[in-house]
Amino acid sequence: MVKLLSLSTVLTQSNLDKNLLAIAEKVQKGERITEADGLLLFEKGELGFLGALANYIAENLHGGKVYFNRNFHIEPTNVCVFTCNFCSYSRVYAHRDEGWELSMEQMMDIVRKYDGKPVTEVHIVGGVHPKMNLEFFCELLAKIRAHRPDLHLKGFTAVELEYMFRKAKLTTEEGLAKMQATGLQSLPGGGAEIFHPDVRNIICADKVDGAGWLNIHETAHKLGMHSNATMLYGHIEKYTHIIDHMSKLRQSQDKTGGYNCFIPLKFRNKGNDMSHIAEKSVIEDLRLYAIARIFMDNFRNLKAYWPMLGRQTAQLTLSFGVNDLDGTIDDTTKIYSMAGSEEQNPSLSTEELCDMILAAGRRPVERGTLYNEIKEYTEESTFA
Repeated sequence: MVKLLSLSTVLTQSNLDKNLLAIAEKVQKGERITEADGLLLFEKGELGFLGALANYIAENLHGGKVYFNRNFHIEPTNVCVFTCNFCSYSRVYAHRDEGWELSMEQMMDIVRKYDGKPVTEVHIVGGVHPKMNLEFFCELLAKIRAHRPDLHLKGFTAVELEYMFRKAKLTTEEGLAKMQATGLQSLPGGGAEIFHPDVRNIICADKVDGAGWLNIHETAHKLGMHSNATMLYGHIEKYTHIIDHMSKLRQSQDKTGGYNCFIPLKFRNKGNDMSHIAEKSVIEDLRLYAIARIFMDNFRNLKAYWPMLGRQTAQLTLSFGVNDLDGTIDDTTKIYSMAGSEEQNPSLSTEELCDMILAAGRRPVERGTLYNEIKEYTEESTFA
């Protein structure tokens, strides 16, 4: 377990930069920090200082609770019409024989595999395949809903949705309403990457832009669906781009209140067109999570996606503002294992996940997709 300074100790340090001290005082008072404050934290904030502020906020919000859910993934295809330079996962449509394309029945077999098991969510996300259109996925949603009505259906990045709706000649609201009617309940946060066009035009120029991503999520919120939000960090972006991205999300949350959590995603450099860029260190990861917790004051939950970070680093983030580790996942997601993450077969039992949280001095709580608490676990708990 990481030993952190308390906020009260930080506030009494005589050698602390006066501008950093002013930020710490804002945190103590529960006041929002500015974009300039956020940039200063990146430029001057030392890890111990950032951890003290982030941990103070997380403790006030959650009292030591760390959430997870029992979930599994369906990845319909890694064939994609888009060519994102950072992606190690997709295969272009012209070479689709190098990828996979699951049939409807194959995807239903994945769902049936969990019959009788206490999973609460299926997460559906993959490449953008021109033949897997809106009607195809509406049929899939309806079949899953009919087979297992209690399973929360979370699916499709804004990138997938924008393409589907455009091909179907539907507005965003019409397309989302159609999917909602067939079973879709919430959206994951993928595809956000970095909103700023100076970065986006280099790493993923041909897919939906930042404004389009935000519009899809805000429209989902208008229809009563919640969603998550992500940010891809650790590649060519600068601190100003990170602050711009988080600020746009913060403004969007002010408008709708529909985001469940914020999920920073670490760039991994294996097998993609940006392999020449070195990955960020664990220290830089922890600083990023801490600043995200301090800046994203209207996002109640900050998630570290453990298959991407690896179990040890994900556990460390629990001392730097993180209060969610996603879920048990099972071994069904390949997006980060293909990019060189530590977790080549990402699967944790509920007991293993709880042990990881307890070892960090936190309280593991199983949740539903919308953060309804299902069960709190202790060292004496029994696991089904």
